[in-house]
Order: sequence, then C-alpha cells, then structure tokens
Amino acid sequence: MSVIPLNSRQLALQILVEWERSEIYAADLIEKAAATHRLDHRDTALLQTLVMGTLRNIDLLDIWLERVCDNQHLETSVHWLLRLGIAQLLLLEMPAHAVVNETVNQAGKARGLVNAVLRRVDRERIPLLARMDRLSIAERTSHPSWLAERWTKQFGKSAAESLCEWDQQPASTYVRVNQLHPQPLTPEEVLPLEPISFPGFYRADTLPREWLASGRCYAQDPSTAISCELLAPQPGETILDACAAPGGKSAYLAQKMQNQGQILTCDSVSRRLQRMQQNLERLNVTIAENRQVDWTKPLPPIWKGVQVDRILLDAPCSNTGVMRRRVDVRWRLDPEVFVEMAQLQTKILSTLTPLLKSGGSLVYSTCSLDREENEDIIASFLVAHPEFKLVETRSSLPWRDGFDGAFAALLLKS
Repeated sequence: MSVIPLNSRQLALQILVEWERSEIYAADLIEKAAATHRLDHRDTALLQTLVMGTLRNIDLLDIWLERVCDNQHLETSVHWLLRLGIAQLLLLEMPAHAVVNETVNQAGKARGLVNAVLRRVDRERIPLLARMDRLSIAERTSHPSWLAERWTKQFGKSAAESLCEWDQQPASTYVRVNQLHPQPLTPEEVLPLEPISFPGFYRADTLPREWLASGRCYAQDPSTAISCELLAPQPGETILDACAAPGGKSAYLAQKMQNQGQILTCDSVSRRLQRMQQNLERLNVTIAENRQVDWTKPLPPIWKGVQVDRILLDAPCSNTGVMRRRVDVRWRLDPEVFVEMAQLQTKILSTLTPLLKSGGSLVYSTCSLDREENEDIIASFLVAHPEFKLVETRSSLPWRDGFDGAFAALLLKS
C-alpha cells in the first residue's frame, strides 16, 4: 500500500477531535474537509478510511492502548492520535515505518510517548491481535454492551454477533439507474456494474461519479426500495412522502409513476428541503411539490381538505439498520432513544391519518431493526385506529440479506 500523504493524517486527527466535541456526523466533517482542502478522490477515500476505520473500533483500540500505554490520562488530541496510529498498524495494515514516523510528527510535546507506544504496538502486534479472541463480541466489534445485549435478546446470540461483525465492514456502494433521465443508461453501459435482486439496482465497486452528477443514476441502498415497492404507487395518483429528504425514495416513486400524478415531498428543515429539490431536479422528477412541515405540530391551513391516495412515512428512527453506513450512530445512542423515537413515530402516524383517502394505503417504514420502533408501533397504532388494517410487512436484515436493515408495513384505510 502506498504511503498516505501527511495532510490526510492531519485532517483525520482534526476531524476525530472535532467529532468528539460536536454533534456533527463524521461523513459531513469528511466532506467539508475534502472540499476545503480540495482533496482529489483518492485522498478523500484515504481520509474516509482513516476516520471511519478509527471510529468503528474505538473500544477495541482503547483495549489495545491500555495494554501498551501506562499513561491513562491522555489529552484528547493525543488519545485520538494514538487510536488513529494503532488503527493503521493493526486494522488497516498500513506500512509501519510511515505510520510511526508521520504520527510522531503530529504529536508535538507528546512525541516521545507516541513514538514509544506505536513502536511497542508494532513489536507486539501478534499477541495484541490474538487477544481479540478472548474479548466479548461487544468489545471485539466496539459496540455498546447494552446494544449487543439488546440484539442478542431480540435476534439470538448468533445473529447478534453476525450483525455486530457486519457493522465493522465498510459499506458497499449501490446505485439505482434513473429511468426518468432523458438518456437512461443502456444495458451495455451498466455491464461493469453488479446486478442484484432488486431490478434497476446495482453494486458499484467504483463510484460512477459522472453518472451520479448528471442524474443518470442515484446512490441508493436497495433496502430503500422495500417501502416503495410495498406502497406500489400508480401513474396519476397523489402521493404524500411525509419525511422525504434527501429525496431518493421520492425519485423512485416518481419513476414508478412514470412522472405522472403528484408527489408532495415534505420535510421539517428548510436546508434539507433545498438539498432534496436539487436532487429531484437532477433526477428529472417533474411531479414533486416540496413543502416544509413539522408533523409533530397541528397541521397548518395549507393542509386543510387535502386527501391523498397513498402515504409513505419513512419515519425518524434510531438508524440501527444502517450502522455499517452511519458509523456515528452506535456512539450517540442510549437505551432511552427507543422510547423517545416510539413516541415521535406514533405522533407522526396519528397526524397523517386524516390526510389519507378512504380506501387509501399507508406504508410505515424505518431503517431500524428494533421491534419497539417497528412491529410494536404498528400494533399499538392499529388498536388506536381501528379504521386501518395491516396488509403486509417486509423487512431486510443485514446479516441475512446482505444490505442495510429496514422495516416496512402496509396499512389500508377502510
């Protein structure tokens, strides 16, 4: 592996320190740093590998660090620098001489400590790696112990371990071919892409940047298609996509509707609405109408008398099904989140029900794996709203299906 430019390591350290001190997602920090420093695609990919590889393994790195470092009161920046260095040596398998030398160069007054620790890690890499076999699944995969226990209770020990291991791998890149583009990709053009079980979706080893920029395809995990397929919108209908940003599902719905009818694309944050508008325009979606609305509050007058044929509620959730892709999630969750999310999801569902025509259908979906946000929400909703009946549920489980986790339930209003 080639030596990583020094600025990539410097930026990685800056991002990790800022990530701990803020609520900003790591992916957003990486994107901002890449734009600010005008990194090319290769250096951006290396920066992402450094940051995400470290964040995925915080607990494991600290277990190793405790074995090789007597100083247990490290400054924040030094602590992250050592985590970053150990991750490169033991997990990312980067050249030891480059890792040690360039990491020490960033250490300032802690040069001696950092040099000694990383050289010891390099000498003792075999026993340190062997130590992983004696760790619990939560420690080995750097998941909060309460979360690993929660999954073990819900899915069983083997599935929970498989899920934790899944979260440790870099996420695959998937794209959906956009049939609404004036020049859709031809069968010959998509030959380099790997087809999967969802028609029109492909796994891409190399990101097709020109196609993405022009709107000929859209980066989208196949799990997102589950709720859209279940909703089954028809050309000419009026659809409400209640929590639509950044617009990937709305664009897929528009494609299924052949750009005929109307989709009310909603979000509560204007910044997200602006980004969604850009995405929909790039994907040549002509039937979307953006509206800013907070479904936790009473409906404003603009919604008076609105009746739609179908509703897609891709509800805010804990994101436990996409932790492989959103590395920050595991460190920003606590057990109370599931209760808070369930209350929010129930509130939004109840607010939306008057907007659905009699005989209309509603799909409730999340990218959560937890019953408390999925099956339990539907069960309690049906008790409170006997005018609805459950038609079907579908789900994807990462360790079983090989892509992000998702849940969707189709409800019919009688």
